[in-house]
Amino acid sequence: MIKYKIDVFELLKERGYNQARIQKNGLLSGQTMQNIKAGKSVTLETLNRICIMCRCQPSDIIEVVPTDAEKIKFF
Repeated sequence: MIKYKIDVFELLKERGYNQARIQKNGLLSGQTMQNIKAGKSVTLETLNRICIMCRCQPSDIIEVVPTDAEKIKFF
């Protein structure tokens, strides 16, 4: 299972992207922002966009934490 390591919106805010600016400039859709808040997955394009905006790597934002079911199936 992939999950967020950090608060994405806090990182964006540190880089000068508050939610008003994100919406005004159409940088992320409303649905995408809701998905991030809910801890749901986003597309690779969205992850790429966030990484560019924050000047970071995907591993700074997300991590893989296998569930028990995934451990049984894949280990």
